[in-house]
Amino acid sequence: MISVSIVDDEKELRESIATFVNGSPGFRCVSSYSNAESALPALPADQPDVVLMDINMAGMTGIECVEKLKATNPGMQIVMLTVYEDTDQIFKALSAGASGYLLKRADPSSILLAIQEVRQGGAPMSSQIARRVVQSFLETTIGTIKEQKLSQREEEILQQLAKGYSTKEIADRSSISVNTVRTHLQHIYEKLHVRSRTEAILKFLH
Repeated sequence: MISVSIVDDEKELRESIATFVNGSPGFRCVSSYSNAESALPALPADQPDVVLMDINMAGMTGIECVEKLKATNPGMQIVMLTVYEDTDQIFKALSAGASGYLLKRADPSSILLAIQEVRQGGAPMSSQIARRVVQSFLETTIGTIKEQKLSQREEEILQQLAKGYSTKEIADRSSISVNTVRTHLQHIYEKLHVRSRTEAILKFLH
């Protein structure tokens, strides 16, 4: 039996989720709260397997509540259930210690699957949220590469690497010595934080 607690200031939604959870085999809603202030001191005693936490509530926000709960109950599994899709809110919630992030418009069966997944050690996210996380990761990676400030010569060598040219071929095409190419490659590896040609090429292509 998976026990669930709900923290949400929308009474109708809170009661609807509780009813659905209690009506599903293998699940039980052990408590529900309309605000973070009342949930914070009570949840540790409730000992739910999973907490469904709203973000935007009057007074203490769900993110603040998660942070405080995880500080004293690091093993507590919390899934954010919210209308927010913006990247900033997503990362604030995950950084605070949330184990998952679902949109309120998710169908009830998806919520049950998410509860099961987080109970098993997973990190459930609505597909829209997962895409935003991946996009943010890609933008950060690309930004990091741009910040390395490769020299024009290093960029030219990296482009030739990506085309499959050998060290000697790059040296001949660039009218420089093989040792000079190797020195440039070492600088490229250091700036991109990689250890091989393959890693450098993959990072460059991404």
